[in-house]
Amino acid sequence: MIDLKRRLAAEFTGTAVLLAAVIGSGIMGENLSGGNIAIALLANAIATGAILFVLITMFGPLSGAHFNPVVTLVFALRNEISSRDAAAYGAAQILGALTGVVVAHLMFAEPVFQLSTHVRTGWSQWFSEAVATFGLLVTILLTLKTRADGVPVAVALYITSAYWFTASTSFANPAVTFARAFSDSFAGIRLMDAPLFIVFQVTGAFAALVFCTWLMRTRLSETRDLK
Repeated sequence: MIDLKRRLAAEFTGTAVLLAAVIGSGIMGENLSGGNIAIALLANAIATGAILFVLITMFGPLSGAHFNPVVTLVFALRNEISSRDAAAYGAAQILGALTGVVVAHLMFAEPVFQLSTHVRTGWSQWFSEAVATFGLLVTILLTLKTRADGVPVAVALYITSAYWFTASTSFANPAVTFARAFSDSFAGIRLMDAPLFIVFQVTGAFAALVFCTWLMRTRLSETRDLK
C-alpha cells in the first residue's frame, strides 16, 4: 500500500496537469480558431481526453487517479477509501486544480488571478451536469468490474464524447468546476454559476452509485442462480 503522502502528491499533480490541459487547450483553441467556437471546443475536448488517458495510466496504480471529489466520494461510500483519506484527497484535488489554472495562465502570459465572466446557467446546463457525472461514474465503476485495465481509455473516450453531447460540455467534477471559475477564458465558468453545477454533479454521482450497486448485485445474483 502506497503511503498517503505519495497518493496525495499523485492526486495533486494529476489534477493540476488536468486543469492546465483544460484551460491551456481552451486558450490555444480560442486563439487559433479565428472565432470558430466548434473548432475551439474540438481542440479542448481532444486535449482533455488525451491527457486523461495519460494521467490515469500513470497515476492509477499509485492513487487510483481520481482527480475528482465525487469519484473519491463514491469510493468512500463503497468503503474502498477511508473518510480521512477521502477528505485529504478532496483537498489535494482542489489545490491541484487551482494550481493547474495558474500554470495555464502563466504559460499563455495571462493574468494569474482572474474571475470568469462565462455564463453557464439554466436547467439544461444543470441537468447536463447530472447526466455527465452519472455517465462518468457508471463508466468508471462498470469498467473496473468488467475490465479494469480499460479504465484509462474508457474515461478518456467518455469525456471526449461528453464534451459534445452535453449542453454544459461535461465538467463532471467539482474541483474542475471551482477552479475554472478563476479563469476568464474559453473553459471558464462564472463563480456564481459553479455551486449549482456542483450540486447536480453530486446528484449524478449518487444516482450512478445506486444504479451500479443494483446492477452489479443483480448480475452476481444471476450468476449464482446459474450455478
